[in-house]
Amino acid sequence: MATFKLLLLAGDGIGPEVMTEVVKVADWMAGAGIALFETENGLVGGAAYDAHGKAISESDMKLAMECDAVIFGAVGGPKWDAVPYDVRPEAGLLRLRKDLGLFANLRPAICYPALADASSLKREIVEGLDIMIVRELTGGVYFGEPKEIIDLGNGQKRGIDTQVYDTYEIERIGRVAFELARKRNNKVTSSEKRNVMKSGVLWHEVTNALHKREYPDVQLDHMLADALGMQLVRWPKQFDVIVTDNLFGDMLSDVASMLTGSLGMLPSASLGEADKNGKRKAMYEPVHGSAPDIAGKGLANPIAMIASFGMALRYSFNMGEAADMIDKACANVLATGLRTADIKGDAAATVSTVQMGDAIVAELQKIK
Repeated sequence: MATFKLLLLAGDGIGPEVMTEVVKVADWMAGAGIALFETENGLVGGAAYDAHGKAISESDMKLAMECDAVIFGAVGGPKWDAVPYDVRPEAGLLRLRKDLGLFANLRPAICYPALADASSLKREIVEGLDIMIVRELTGGVYFGEPKEIIDLGNGQKRGIDTQVYDTYEIERIGRVAFELARKRNNKVTSSEKRNVMKSGVLWHEVTNALHKREYPDVQLDHMLADALGMQLVRWPKQFDVIVTDNLFGDMLSDVASMLTGSLGMLPSASLGEADKNGKRKAMYEPVHGSAPDIAGKGLANPIAMIASFGMALRYSFNMGEAADMIDKACANVLATGLRTADIKGDAAATVSTVQMGDAIVAELQKIK
């Protein structure tokens, strides 16, 4: 039985609650003889700040560098609103992305048939939806320099964030998108704001050149980011793979999340460059935040967290069949009518975080 090393960073808010349900799934897989997962637990975000005065410790960063994959919960909350900017909870997440070189963020937006009516859009618009948003994760305005606030005097200040991309950064995220499209419906939509941003002009040029040189078999379209946001809520099923920069990817993936009914349904994968053996540094996390308002109440939806673990099986451990089992188990449980509070819809009652996790494990046992 294959053995893999995982670093579990549950974080803040509902992070520890949904992480507990992932551990159940991993333990079931070990018991079923599918794979063994050796786990280490670390601190990140506000929890790490409370313990160490920083958003992630050096010892936990070392574990992250050495493990086969990081499974990440969520960070942040009003408790830490006043901490210094460089040690805010989100700084731990940004450091993990940067130090592990996790440049490619994969965010699927899939509408389970049982949840088509939970979307804010009409069933016929979202039923059968299956989009993959590929977001560049280590460049752009979140990491560009200078990044500062300048005192101009006379009570005036200036905030500066720099949007910057180099050719190689655009090419490598483009390759991820084109390769994924070849395994799906063979269509990529590249999105930027070339009408007003020079980085968008370069993004458009480099993506076109890469397509012509290496991926002429894949259909490539271009769409300005604001127009793409509109089209996501007008006719989302026109898209297959969307590739975009850090800022627009952040916003567009959240728009896409609501097509599925809830942020609690969406997993993500963040991948680094493949080494000579084909292995990548990787981190897997739900798209939802720490939701401090419901933390500790058993209301959190664990499906996004469990599905993120499924993505780890698929992209880090080459366990596609096991990943398919998790996807099927989640779909089957939803088809029975079980709902957490965020996807309640017209359901007469809801189940807790623990009950949803137990139901998914029970379904895995049935379909094994």
